[in-house]
Amino acid sequence: MALDESESVLLRTEGRAGYITLNRPRALNALTHPMVRTVDAALAAWEQDPAVEVVIIAGAGERGLCAGGDIRAIHADALAGGTASPAFWRDEYRLNARIARYSKPYVALMDGIVMGGGVGVSAHGDVRIVTERSVVAMPETGIGFVPYVGGTHLLARAPGELGTHLALTGSVVGAADALLCGLADHFVPSQHLAELTASPAELDVAEAVARYAVAAPEGELARHREWIDDSYAADSVEEILDRLLDCGEPAAKEAAETILTRSPTSLKVTLAAVRRARALGVLEAVLDQEYRVSCVAFSSPDLVEGVRAQVIDKDRRPHWSPAKLSEVTDADVDRFFAPLGERELGLGG
Repeated sequence: MALDESESVLLRTEGRAGYITLNRPRALNALTHPMVRTVDAALAAWEQDPAVEVVIIAGAGERGLCAGGDIRAIHADALAGGTASPAFWRDEYRLNARIARYSKPYVALMDGIVMGGGVGVSAHGDVRIVTERSVVAMPETGIGFVPYVGGTHLLARAPGELGTHLALTGSVVGAADALLCGLADHFVPSQHLAELTASPAELDVAEAVARYAVAAPEGELARHREWIDDSYAADSVEEILDRLLDCGEPAAKEAAETILTRSPTSLKVTLAAVRRARALGVLEAVLDQEYRVSCVAFSSPDLVEGVRAQVIDKDRRPHWSPAKLSEVTDADVDRFFAPLGERELGLGG
């Protein structure tokens, strides 16, 4: 298949495998709308091609698979009152659903930075590989947004309250913790990725992974399960913070301090979104919910302000509106989940 015009996605077939390489290494392979369309079209074509038995997705360069969506473009679109971002998310979420239901093995090399939209094009696959360089996160609350691309579905399914912890703090995790949280399946040292990438062209996927996968180095989250599960089981963000601060664990206090820097609106909507995702269960229904939430967040002040503070000006001093959790009402949260009418994503039927 041909490359797209900008060569931001490289496509090739070799042996029995189809290879997708996200090719914007200077931008940490951040996803654009054309990239999403290119990947989706390739998957659709290869699903019908009997010569392609497995698909492998990776990122160009050594810094990561994908750092997420193009946040600067979303910021500019929001400032201009545009519609490009909701259109982008519509196609991106449909791609996430396609990956999750793909009829052929979909192998994601989650090496290096894998955040936001990068999680969406990897963690819904059925063979998800992390390395000692993997840095995985859904950091949206830090920019006034809410976990998306099926992130609330994935985090809602993590053991205990680990997913709630990651959703609210936006904390990064390494290989072992990604495995623990169900965001990945296998650990392969990065020095073996080239051999692993080449081998499915000739070998069965399970055989190829078994050849190179080993036990991951010890992570962090397992030893914090007690205070995480207790604190994040609370019914509100305010009560979660109280429990974190009262439990006496230094790591819990650090988590509380991190949460207090996040957008109050994003925090309350995120907690509601993860809890609702647990009840919804099916990915497509959760993606429909996330699309509603994303569209409302796009027109809310905190997304523009959060991206400004973290990415544009980099002063790390966002001025959230409202500024306090106590000022975010139930009605404020509920409006993020209201039906969109004719603009619904409609994946859940």
